[in-house]
Amino acid sequence: MKVVSLCCACWFALTAHAGTITGTVVAESKSEAEQGGGGRYDSRKFKFVEKVNYSELRDFLVFIEGPVSGVTNPAPVTRSVVTTKLTQRDAAFKPHILPVAIGTKVEWPNEDDIFHNVFSMSEPKLFDLGLYKGNPPEKTITFDKAGRVDVFCSIHSQMHCVVLVVENPFFSVTDARGRYTITDVPAGSYKLKAWHERLPPQSQDITVPDSGEVKVNFTLGVKNLPKY
Repeated sequence: MKVVSLCCACWFALTAHAGTITGTVVAESKSEAEQGGGGRYDSRKFKFVEKVNYSELRDFLVFIEGPVSGVTNPAPVTRSVVTTKLTQRDAAFKPHILPVAIGTKVEWPNEDDIFHNVFSMSEPKLFDLGLYKGNPPEKTITFDKAGRVDVFCSIHSQMHCVVLVVENPFFSVTDARGRYTITDVPAGSYKLKAWHERLPPQSQDITVPDSGEVKVNFTLGVKNLPKY
């Protein structure tokens, strides 16, 4: 009881001087090809090639880069191991993008009535859970190093997801309108990063107040591409 009270007291001391980060993330491209320009895209050979619609991109992540002073990962209150799930359903990983703080344990339940495999060759975490159905208790992975981890199924070519491991618990996934909110951020100066799997990331230096909100908007895109 004393340990729990002490942890709660420490967390209360942090959140007593904490603010909220809010904003939006959108994507755009300056390339003529993306805007449907002419040239070879109007030819019979290439007119059926599917182009990226930047206005429809989703799954943006916003997070504070680096460790945050006084905050223990992944659970600052209890210091217990945080467990989350990345489900295999309808021959797809759901969600497609999963942000986690260092130290988080991820379960990989297979809800389909066919075998799936979960493996990664990414440097932050290499693993292979083999073929299985259901949710065997041993099919878990603890992510202990920051970075991008691409995950695949060895027998289904379209099954792919990304686990983005960050160094603190202050992150958010944007909603359908590109909005995000990160709450209970200790007052201080930070570098805030917006990320998408298909776009160059963008960072901004911010200062979080003792209370209230700071609004930070991002526009991501691939620019300076060659023109026709």
